[in-house]
Amino acid sequence: RPRPPSPGAVPTSLHLRHPRRSGNTAPYMLYAYARIRGIQRKAAEAAGSDAAAPPSPDDLQLEAPAEYALARHIMRLPAVVAEVEGELLPSKLCEYIFELAGRFNQFYEALSVVNAESEEARRSRLALCALTAATLRLNLELLGIEPLERL
Repeated sequence: RPRPPSPGAVPTSLHLRHPRRSGNTAPYMLYAYARIRGIQRKAAEAAGSDAAAPPSPDDLQLEAPAEYALARHIMRLPAVVAEVEGELLPSKLCEYIFELAGRFNQFYEALSVVNAESEEARRSRLALCALTAATLRLNLELLGIEPLERL
């Protein structure tokens, strides 16, 4: 027989319908991944049939501080994975992807991606988005969390 909820408790169904999209939580990290995938879809739609090859790491031209901060954080992944393996602390991986999601949000708030000032800047920023999405996806999967394309 199920226990009645304690006074003042938030029903479980409310937690599921309104997950926290901030803080060091899985929904926040899933939201960051889904947001990037949405940006990529929007960019593909804007390019239409005139789209050239998808952006690649070769397109990266980091100029703004937010771009450098995000790229530097992505490059820390091998060291973080080694630390997680050596210390057996998966929470370090959670901290890394939480910070990655935050740095991506700072990058996205500071710079236009789809409507960048030039085609070179657009391709560079889309390449950085792709690297961020791939990094988030890998880390979520390492933690046993299935990334969502849309929320």
